[in-house]
Amino acid sequence: MYDTEATSRREHFCVFWHHGTPNIGAPPAPLLAAAADLGLRWLSYDRPGYGGSTAKPGRDVASAASDVAAIADALEIEQFAVMGHSGGAPHALACAALLPERVRAAVSIAGLAPFDAQELDWFAGMSEASAASLRAASAGRAEKERYEAEAVFDPAVFTAADHAALAGTWSWLLDVVNPAVAAGPGALIDDDLAYVAPWGFDPAQVNAPVLLLHGEDDRMIPSSHARWLARRCPRAELRLCVGEGHISVLNFGVTALQWLRAHLG
Repeated sequence: MYDTEATSRREHFCVFWHHGTPNIGAPPAPLLAAAADLGLRWLSYDRPGYGGSTAKPGRDVASAASDVAAIADALEIEQFAVMGHSGGAPHALACAALLPERVRAAVSIAGLAPFDAQELDWFAGMSEASAASLRAASAGRAEKERYEAEAVFDPAVFTAADHAALAGTWSWLLDVVNPAVAAGPGALIDDDLAYVAPWGFDPAQVNAPVLLLHGEDDRMIPSSHARWLARRCPRAELRLCVGEGHISVLNFGVTALQWLRAHLG
């Protein structure tokens, strides 16, 4: 578990960070100062199989809600907000949907829609590599394991804006990606299998305010997913960032935190 105020006596409002795929759970270093200035405390954890967390093959997206509830109970935290990027975004929405009395607001950044989303061409607009990876997951664990055994990184999954972000402020992502895959792709495989399986909740169950932040040029998870979620979540606010991709949209992270603070009262 990660806690930015583990040694502090300050009483800041808690925000659970849900990490992407494949990352470990450390909260986003480029946003730590802004969060502190806004009176926000980061809490996060490694999803099963990442970092020091025990693997749980067959887990679904909804399982994040029970994990977060257990951490919050142990820390005697009654209410909190959630924020997730990329693969972490559906897990953040799971908490908002399944812990309605506890989650005050949610932020989904560059997040997926459910695989069975009606009236959404789920793969349309994805880069070839992103689509191939998730198509392999949809064919089952054995096919996904074969895919990962031969997969090589394709820089075309990212836009020029993404590559610039990775060379600058968001080079931090390398600090959470490398340890996430050091022991192999097992947790990544479990994540991707969960994304293409039933999530265990419907985004329509999310009654808390939700900010959907997405780059219009995202090649990994197309902005059509955010548009679908905006139609499905009753209290969603959609912000599409012109010219931004899957990583560069994180440059609007401070704006997302300001939105969150405003909705926490």
